[in-house]
Amino acid sequence: MTNNEKYFPDMEIINSDIENKILNITNNTNFEKYNEYDVINALDKNDCSIEDFCALISPVAKKFIEQIAQKAKKERERFFGKNVYFFTPLYISNYCENHCIYCGFNCKNNIKRAKLNFSEIEKELIAIKKTGLEEILILTGESRKMSDVDYIKKAVELSKKYFKNVGLEIYPLNSSEYKYLHENGADYITVFQETYDKEIYKKNHLKGHKSIYSYRLNTQERALLGNMRGVGFGALLGLSDYKKDTLATALHIHFLQKKYPKGEFAISVPRLRPTVADLNINPSDVGELELLQIMCAYRIFLPYVNMTISTRERKDFRDNAVKIAATKISAGVSTGIGEHSNKKEGDSQFEIADSRSVEEIYKELKSQGMQPVMNDYVRV
Repeated sequence: MTNNEKYFPDMEIINSDIENKILNITNNTNFEKYNEYDVINALDKNDCSIEDFCALISPVAKKFIEQIAQKAKKERERFFGKNVYFFTPLYISNYCENHCIYCGFNCKNNIKRAKLNFSEIEKELIAIKKTGLEEILILTGESRKMSDVDYIKKAVELSKKYFKNVGLEIYPLNSSEYKYLHENGADYITVFQETYDKEIYKKNHLKGHKSIYSYRLNTQERALLGNMRGVGFGALLGLSDYKKDTLATALHIHFLQKKYPKGEFAISVPRLRPTVADLNINPSDVGELELLQIMCAYRIFLPYVNMTISTRERKDFRDNAVKIAATKISAGVSTGIGEHSNKKEGDSQFEIADSRSVEEIYKELKSQGMQPVMNDYVRV
């Protein structure tokens, strides 16, 4: 094992072939080999293969962005209609034990740290509930010491008092812990691999549990083994070769869908944003054209999968993206600790580009003929 492969004693090892399947294809794909015919052929097919997906995210495909977007829009309307699902993140702690050089919560950064107590969490939940939202995503920094599983469990229980759908974006857990949180109200989890390039991963994750590449990659599978209803994926676009990370993310979902057909799968498309770690961290090779290309290719290859467009992106891009490929949008977002109830306790993880309220985004999408959806899930 390499240095970022030696598991910590508390890490569960599962027997999985998913990582090898992903990397065998990703590491042997040359995106420069695809030509215009390959793109046209992919667009003409009813079913999109892995090879077709590679053609759609290749450099030559950029000149076909209009046709790719039109096909993605048809697939989006076929499976999701005009529906746009709403949610907001709730950051309850920003303590972190990982040293990830691109992240605002990096344990080496001199930021104001905070952890909300349960009274403060409830105030945040009440403030968010007043906006009309019915789905919430609870986030913490990656610190078991400061945000242990029981703390998260109690936050989930509080959230269930006010919200019909509760997601988690926390540090990776073992399958038994996911089962415990699901039994107490958590519906789904989201974990970003950040990059699937092992060498780039190692250079960017210098300390902490997150430095163990394979444990993080197998997180969604452990969550499914722990009976979580849904799992979310994403690579931080711009951290490495975005085409390879896009392919690897798609393959990760593709292979797990085949292995766990009852699971619900979702994808996010975050780009690097400025943080206190580096105010010039924006990726130079992933512009809005490339991001739209990625999203449309995802929609064509993974037509059933929910896709989130975050407030990292500007409002006009987000409003158009949900009409073409994305199906889920965050609204009324704050990445600081305690900001929803107007008392900021801790610093933000990254800068956002779309600061509109839930009401503003709701009205804008309605005016464009879309149908905002606060929740369509009932737990029984």
